[in-house]
Amino acid sequence: MTKIIHPVAGVVALTTIATFWLSTALSELFASHASVTLVKTAIPWGFLLLVPALAVTGGSGFFLAKGRRAGLIGAKIKRMPFIAGNGILVLIPAALFLASKANAAEFDTTFYTVQTLELFAGAMNIVLLGLNMRDGFKMKGRFRAPQPDRFNTKPML
Repeated sequence: MTKIIHPVAGVVALTTIATFWLSTALSELFASHASVTLVKTAIPWGFLLLVPALAVTGGSGFFLAKGRRAGLIGAKIKRMPFIAGNGILVLIPAALFLASKANAAEFDTTFYTVQTLELFAGAMNIVLLGLNMRDGFKMKGRFRAPQPDRFNTKPML
């Protein structure tokens, strides 16, 4: 069961973070302040999905690792403190701050400075989680090179 829960929770977490990032970027680039306020207010509510998904992903990953720390498992485990620290120390506080500033219609230099930091930190977490997903696929053999067709008897030209 854990072999199913881990990748599903990981996809939910990565998709949620990517949705936050894209919603922020698109609303900032193409939408009104009212839309930005809506997005910035909705993101903290999304933590109700994201935080449990990340916790389940991490917990099930450690369970599946069964104490192993070498190879691809070790690489995934080494990334996790950066992902968690980035989320706890940068992304969550930034999201709460930005939601507060947006609700007060304070789109000032501080807002955009924190917004830039949040977008950078979010992109970093997307990359790190993507690398963990790639390594998970490698461990499952999903990224193997295609094998030549041994039964193809057509002569090569």
